[in-house]
Amino acid sequence: MTKRIALATGGLYQAMSHLQAEVRKAGANAGLDLKLIELVKMRASQLNGCAYCLDMHAAEAIEAGESPRRLYVLEGWRETELFTEQERAALAYTEAMTVISEHKDVPEEVYAEATRVFTEDQYRALAWSVVTINSWNRLMVASHAVLPERAA
Repeated sequence: MTKRIALATGGLYQAMSHLQAEVRKAGANAGLDLKLIELVKMRASQLNGCAYCLDMHAAEAIEAGESPRRLYVLEGWRETELFTEQERAALAYTEAMTVISEHKDVPEEVYAEATRVFTEDQYRALAWSVVTINSWNRLMVASHAVLPERAA
């Protein structure tokens, strides 16, 4: 694989990191569960094929108290009852936003369910969480980011 120019450096990276911190704070202030946010990040990263972000957010999800079992079946979330109503709405919304080019919009039923189970502030924080993880995925995939060393 060709070594790529690192994109996660410099002032633009710092600005993106600052945006991520603000999005994290907005989610916490809105009362979004950190485990839900990590599921969102994992699902977008699965769809985008970002190994770097999958590795990072799996570790962060487990650190936040997420069950490894739910992470194992995340790609098939519709097939199980392991996810709450809010998590299901967040995952559907994440998928719609991540593959927005397929529909050219977030389908009405996905939007309606998300706004039914989340407050306006929670919905905004969820949307920004999806936007930022998709941006991170694109940066890491395009630069062939190498996984950090971790215990197996």
